Amino acid sequence: MGSDKALLRQNGQTQLSRTVALLEAQLERVFVSTTAAQADDAERSQFDQVVDRYDDMGPVAGILSAMDSNAEVSWLVLACDLPNVDEATIAYLLENLSPDHPATAYRSTHDDLPEPLCAIYRPEAREVIDGFVEQGMNCPRKILIKSNTHLLEQPNPAALHNINTPEDLAGTGITLAS
Repeated sequence: MGSDKALLRQNGQTQLSRTVALLEAQLERVFVSTTAAQADDAERSQFDQVVDRYDDMGPVAGILSAMDSNAEVSWLVLACDLPNVDEATIAYLLENLSPDHPATAYRSTHDDLPEPLCAIYRPEAREVIDGFVEQGMNCPRKILIKSNTHLLEQPNPAALHNINTPEDLAGTGITLAS
């Protein structure tokens, strides 16, 4: 993308602020996953944070760090580069959390694979994730593919379309932060 996706603006609000607001409407407490270098920036510092305790592991570092901070709760993980995600998508995920699976995630409308960054990881997922990380697998999607993941169909097929390139911004109403 060439810029911090959390700082992209949509309707005057950063993607990070928008994502936190969506989650706060349905959850008791919300944390922003950050690296140590991001923790003090103006946008992220206004929110409760879980600072990554693992280096060079990508998104799984945030998931593991959250679980380190509280191993007794389920963690809803939501990426901040999903401009179409809505309250209904989050509510449906929460309503359909499976007590019989370590993780509940949406099935991608693009490739039918799990969407690991709009998912709920139960405490039991920690052992599963640790096992894969020990084998050198740090990709949360691959971990969910190879795990006993409860997969849901998306109620809003456009909700989980993410933005990775400037071209993806076309028609979204999202602007690059100055």
